[in-house]
Amino acid sequence: MQGVPAQFVDAFDAAEFRQPAHRRGIELYRAHIVRHAFEPHTHEAYGLGAIESGVERFRYRGSDHLAPPDSLVLMNPDVLHTGRAETEGGWRYRMIYVDPDVADEITGEAGWWFDQAVQHDPLRARRITARLDGLWRAREPLDFDSQLHALLGEFRDHARIPQRLRDEPTHRFDRVVDYLRAHLAERITLDELAAIAGLSPFHFLRRFRAQYHVTPQQMLMALRLYQAKRLLAAGAAPAGIAADTGLSDQAHLTRAFARRYGITPARYQKQVRG
Repeated sequence: MQGVPAQFVDAFDAAEFRQPAHRRGIELYRAHIVRHAFEPHTHEAYGLGAIESGVERFRYRGSDHLAPPDSLVLMNPDVLHTGRAETEGGWRYRMIYVDPDVADEITGEAGWWFDQAVQHDPLRARRITARLDGLWRAREPLDFDSQLHALLGEFRDHARIPQRLRDEPTHRFDRVVDYLRAHLAERITLDELAAIAGLSPFHFLRRFRAQYHVTPQQMLMALRLYQAKRLLAAGAAPAGIAADTGLSDQAHLTRAFARRYGITPARYQKQVRG
């Protein structure tokens, strides 16, 4: 496609996704990233994994974090984040993305919350890497689910339960994010969002950035691309997805998707539906 590279800038950059056919709300991911810089994006799921080699730098909840080898990455649902290599050879890592309700069902506990995005825990990180590799190779549903339960158990010590209580201002912005999700394909104005929050437009903009560490437009684009990801996994055609999520055309979808997830929409769809 014109204007879109056929591959990453660096020949070593690679990312793969897999979704188990029998278990909704689960996505596996493994990658080696050298040059690619991920723009702010969200998974609306717990992002749990381990760094195998190299160091990742990412921005999360308003702060920069470094994730060295043998460290855990612990991201809460619906939090925008970036990602890029801190070391010359990039970083190699594995992740699992688990929808919150699925995590609640599997663990029997509601509202896990991770206070620290990175934890240096070498022995556990190596066990988690091995378990994530086992999940990637599992083909029997019983085998997959047994390993999944054991994997989430590895993260249990780092989770706080119940999830922190959120104050009224956060609920105010929850309504704004819900509105963005419901109107992805529309042209949304700052005045609309400010009215939902009950604030003046520029006061709203300051408060929103203080809460989420991104602008409303960045949040909207992250939600659009996450919805595109879900539609691709369901088998929808990329051209239709672009229109449904408010992107100008398929080329726009491809560029924006690759910047956030490190893979083209077509390749992602082929991997998760293969």
